[in-house]
Amino acid sequence: MSILAETTAKIAPADEKAIAEFRRELASLMSNADSLGELNNILCTYVGATGRSDLPAPEKCTIIACADHGVAAMNVSAYPQKTSLDMTANYLISRGAAANAMANFADSRLVVVDMGIAADTSDLPELINRKIAFGTKNSAEGAAMTRDEAVKSIETGISLANEYIDAGYNVFLPGEMGIANTTASAAICAAMCRISPKEATGRGTNISDERLKKKIGVVERILEVNRPNPDDGIDVLAKTGGFELGCIAGIILGASAKNALVILDGFNTGAAALIACAISPFCRDHLLASHIAAEEGHKHILKKLNLSPFIDLRLRLGEACGSSVVACFLNAAVNIVGALRNNTKSSDDDEDENEDEQFLDDVPETLSDVTFNFYTNTMPSPDGTLIKKCRDRIDKLAKPRFSMGLLEELAAHLAGILNDERPQTEIFFSMLVFCGNKREPTEAEKKITFSFVQEYSDEITIFPLDDNIAPMPAFGCGRALGEDLSFHSPVVGIAVRELGAEDAPGTLARRLKKILTDENGRLIDETDDMLRRLPKDLKGIFSAVIGAIISAAHNSSLIVLDGEATDIIARCTEKLCPQVRPFVLHVQPKLIKTAVSFEGGIVACLGMMIVDAALFMLNDMKTFAETNVTVALDCGEGL
Repeated sequence: MSILAETTAKIAPADEKAIAEFRRELASLMSNADSLGELNNILCTYVGATGRSDLPAPEKCTIIACADHGVAAMNVSAYPQKTSLDMTANYLISRGAAANAMANFADSRLVVVDMGIAADTSDLPELINRKIAFGTKNSAEGAAMTRDEAVKSIETGISLANEYIDAGYNVFLPGEMGIANTTASAAICAAMCRISPKEATGRGTNISDERLKKKIGVVERILEVNRPNPDDGIDVLAKTGGFELGCIAGIILGASAKNALVILDGFNTGAAALIACAISPFCRDHLLASHIAAEEGHKHILKKLNLSPFIDLRLRLGEACGSSVVACFLNAAVNIVGALRNNTKSSDDDEDENEDEQFLDDVPETLSDVTFNFYTNTMPSPDGTLIKKCRDRIDKLAKPRFSMGLLEELAAHLAGILNDERPQTEIFFSMLVFCGNKREPTEAEKKITFSFVQEYSDEITIFPLDDNIAPMPAFGCGRALGEDLSFHSPVVGIAVRELGAEDAPGTLARRLKKILTDENGRLIDETDDMLRRLPKDLKGIFSAVIGAIISAAHNSSLIVLDGEATDIIARCTEKLCPQVRPFVLHVQPKLIKTAVSFEGGIVACLGMMIVDAALFMLNDMKTFAETNVTVALDCGEGL
C-alpha cells in the first residue's frame, strides 16, 4: 500500500466524544462559556483534531514549501522567477523574511523545504531538499506535472508531517514561496469551486491592471488546455501545479492522520486544502482558517471548505503571517482554560493585592469644563515625519508593498504615536479594568483576569467605581488612572466588567448599544445628548472610560480597546473629542472576528498580540538591499 493510501485510511473525522467531554467541563468551569465566542470554536477544533480534551500545549511548526512554476513564463507575476531562490536564501541566511518574523512572533519552529526550485540549492544551509524537478512545466501549454509527480509531492508533505509530529509538534502552519503560485491556486480555485477564472484570480504580488488582465487570461487557458477533473484532487494538482501546493496538501493529510491541527494561511494554502479535502474529506475537521486574504478567490475557497476566518488584516502574503496570529489566539484560548482549571481560588484578598489603589486619594471630587477643554485643546497628534520614515522602511522590506496590510499601517502609526521611528518588540502593556464596587466578580472572572490577562499584560489595574458616582468625579477617576498609566506605559488596554450582580456577559454592551446606537449600529447624532440618555447606573462607568481614553491619548499612548461595551464608549469619546481618534485601536470586530462577549480584558489582550505581530514585522524583517532579494519588475498598483 502506498504512503498516500495508508495515510488516507487513517484519517478520521473530529473526535466528537472528546469535544463533548471538553464542552461539559468548560460549562462547569464557566457558566457562560459562549461568552468566549469563536475562541470556543478554536478550542473545540483543537480538541476534535487532537482527540485530547486535556488541551495539550500547542507545539507549533511553520513549514515553508518552495518551488517554481513553468507558468511564470507567461509574465503573470510582478517578480522574476529568480525571486523564489532569493527568498529561500532569505529564510535561511539573512533570516529577514516575513516567515522568519512571524515564526519568531508565534514561537514556532521554522522549516524550509525545496520542492522544486528551478536552481541549484545545495549551498543553502538547513534547507530540506525534496526537489521533484526544477520547477513545473508551463500549465498554460499542458499539464504542470505528471500524476506520479503530483502524488510524490503530496507524499513528501505527508512524510514531513510524520517527521515533525514524531518530534513533538501538533500544530502546523504551512506557507509557500514560488513565483506565479497564485496563478496555479487561481486555477485550482476556479476548477474546484466551480467559479469563473475572473472570480478566482487576484493581484497576487500587487500586479498592475494590465498584468492582472493577462493573468486572468492565462488561468482561462490553463483550464481550457487541461480540463482538470474537479472531483479528483490529484488530477487538478497535476494539471495546474505546483509542487509546493502538493506538499502542503500532504502536510494536511499527514497531520489529519496523526491527530494534529493545521492552521491555514491565505489563498495558496486554501487551494492546497481543497486538494487535500478532495482526497480525504475528513481533513476538514483538522483545519482552522486564519484570515480572509485579499485574493478574490479566497472567500470561495473558505466557503467550499466551510471555514470562517478569525482575523481580517488585509494580508496578501503567503508566509504563514495570518496563521501565526491565530496560532497565538489558540495559545491564549488554551491558557484561558488552564486558568479556569486552576484549583486555587482567587480570594478577595488576592484581588485587592492586584488592584492599584494609589489614585483613590488623588482623584478630584469635581471636574470643571475647563479641565476637559484643556485635555481636548492640547491633544497631540502622531508625528507625521516619523510615520513617513517608518513607512519608508516598511516599503523596502523584502516583500511586495502593502502585502502585510494592516500590520504595516499599525507599525507606522505606532512610530508616530510613540515618537520612535522603529518601536521595538516587547513593548510595555498596561491593562485598566473598570467595574462596579458592589458587584462581586465571579470566580471565572477572577481567574481569567489574574491568570490569563496577567500573562498577556505587564500591569493590571482594576478600579471599582461607586455605583452612585456622578459623571464628573467618574471622569476624574478615569482621567487620573489613564494619565498615571500612560506616563510609563506606551500601550494601555482599557476594559470594563459587567455591572449587575446577575448580568450575563454582553449585558452592558447590549444596554449601551440600545441607548446610544441606531438600528444599524451607528452612534446617535446628538453628541451632547449621550450622557443624558444613560440611566444613572451607567453614567459613572461611561464617564470613567472617557476620562481614561482622553488622558491616555493626551500622553501619546496607544489605547487598545476591549469588548463591545468599551468599544461603544470609545466611539462616543471620538465623537465628543475627535482628536483622540489616532490613538485608539478598535480591535473587535475591525481586526478580529471572534465575537467574544466576555468583558474584562480578553479582547484587549488579543489586540495586543496584533500589535506585537506588527512590531515583529518591523524589527525582524530586512530590506531588499539587506537580503539581496530581487525587486519587482513593474510598478503595479501598490508597488
